Amino acid sequence: MTFSVADLLGLLDLEQIEENIYRGHSPQIGWQRVFGGLVIAQALVAAAKTVPDRAPHSLHGYFMLPGDPSVPIVFEVERLRDGRSFSTRQCVAIQHGQPIFTLSASFQVDEPGLEHHLPMPDVPPPESLPNEQELIACFPALLPEAVKRYLERERPVELRPVDPTRYLAGGSKVRRPPSQLIWMRATAPLPDEAAAHRACLAYLSDLTLLDTALVAHNRSLFDPNLQVASLDHALWFHQPFRADDWLLYVQDSPSSSGGRGLTRGLIYTRQGALAASVAQEGLIRVR
Repeated sequence: MTFSVADLLGLLDLEQIEENIYRGHSPQIGWQRVFGGLVIAQALVAAAKTVPDRAPHSLHGYFMLPGDPSVPIVFEVERLRDGRSFSTRQCVAIQHGQPIFTLSASFQVDEPGLEHHLPMPDVPPPESLPNEQELIACFPALLPEAVKRYLERERPVELRPVDPTRYLAGGSKVRRPPSQLIWMRATAPLPDEAAAHRACLAYLSDLTLLDTALVAHNRSLFDPNLQVASLDHALWFHQPFRADDWLLYVQDSPSSSGGRGLTRGLIYTRQGALAASVAQEGLIRVR
């Protein structure tokens, strides 16, 4: 089953069905539930359609029910406030008459200010790391079947972990801190409009973040003995970026307890600018 960048852009092109109400769809590729990053990105697109003159600087979302990929999602946007500098929107994603996700987003007029950011870690460039096909070729007997199936599937996103050995059979014998670094980008060029790159980054930001809480426990999202799901998601945009160029996702997990894991991420351009910050808590339940 294929899922390309063109498919993703099509899903992010929401249909307006009424004032402040939009409709989105999911890819029909066998997902058991709607991917959380897609719901985040679509809700951001819906909210942004009601603020044409300001860019989002932050969003906060809560997942309430698993999304059903077989039916459309209706996004209802509430215009909470339009000030001189900031606009605030709330967006509720609805399926089968019930909210499955709610998003609050803030938009700001572009303005100058004091600037600083934490420096990007010194890591190997993405070109020096194996791509997904090379990983399969290099470790045909060591990659678990679930990981191999994931790597073989066409997706709109390319991921290159700085330490791919974590996913190999036997990699669980190595003790690792609760952190990981992953280069990521869209697999094909995106439109030049900044809104497309922000929506794509919102999608990307949910792909591997919760998995970081599992690193210290020598587990991954591919573990069939775990029930893992995003509970909330927060994203802050800092500097301009392109999601079709390499971005370094620096992720860590300060805590895991009570069946939940807290994770954080910093997303850098390959030139070292801090593009965005992310935080998420998720359900991590041992079956």
